[in-house]
Amino acid sequence: MQIGNQLQALSPEELQRVIEEAQRALELKRKQKREEIIRQIRELAAQAGLEVEIRAKSKAETKPSQRGARLPPKYRHPTDRSLTWTGRGQMPRWLRELVAQGHDREEFRIAT
Repeated sequence: MQIGNQLQALSPEELQRVIEEAQRALELKRKQKREEIIRQIRELAAQAGLEVEIRAKSKAETKPSQRGARLPPKYRHPTDRSLTWTGRGQMPRWLRELVAQGHDREEFRIAT
């Protein structure tokens, strides 16, 4: 009997227990793999006369990057409403030109 057929025969509660056990087993395997790799690294470092410090990534380091996430605009051109700027990165040409004409960029800040 294939595993798919066996899973189909289980009740929802039994299936949930199987999932939880599989997750625990997977985490244990990952931990063992990490420990084996760390042991190998330390062994190689010792052979080369080195010491290594191994630290786990912090939660912030493992968080998915928000790079590319759209930010709301903070500044808007006074006449061409399609021209906006988030306030990050290089100031856009339209705003640089207005500032060069003597305007304060805060005049173009979008009210929140």
